[in-house]
Amino acid sequence: MTLHPFNGIGPTIDPSAFVAPGAQLIGDVTLGPDSSVWYNCVLRGDVERITVGARSNIQDGSVVHVTRKRHGTEIHDDVLVGHMAIIHGCVLESHSFIGLAGIVMDACVIEADGMLAAGSLLPPGKRIGAGELWTGRPARFTRALTPEEIARNRAGAAGYVELARQHRTSLAGQR
Repeated sequence: MTLHPFNGIGPTIDPSAFVAPGAQLIGDVTLGPDSSVWYNCVLRGDVERITVGARSNIQDGSVVHVTRKRHGTEIHDDVLVGHMAIIHGCVLESHSFIGLAGIVMDACVIEADGMLAAGSLLPPGKRIGAGELWTGRPARFTRALTPEEIARNRAGAAGYVELARQHRTSLAGQR
């Protein structure tokens, strides 16, 4: 992991959070308890703030950024951000899910248990409602998620907390 202060402000990481080798955290970035940032992610809080809540995960190769003087990025608790996602100047409420290679642009909000499908692009200013699935480029409402799908997504966030603990232990054994 590499932590980079920017203009005198450096990342703040809860001791229980996991940041994988190769991840880059720059500037005003805060990671909450049991959150995880995986291999080769970039979280660049250089011109606005990025917050990642408890038990949320930013999976391999994802980029999280902000919009100067307009939009920080808020990732609340128990959020899943899939591999290679781009999260930019938006709000991801608790239990939301961004699929693999999903893109969430400026001033978007994904409400609790909302989901952006893999490969989808949510244009600026859009809002995914609670429990909704949006798909496509540009993304559009597809349907309501089933209770089973919501439960599976919620279990995925908990699974990443345990997986992060295993990675931390494995990496500590290599030193």
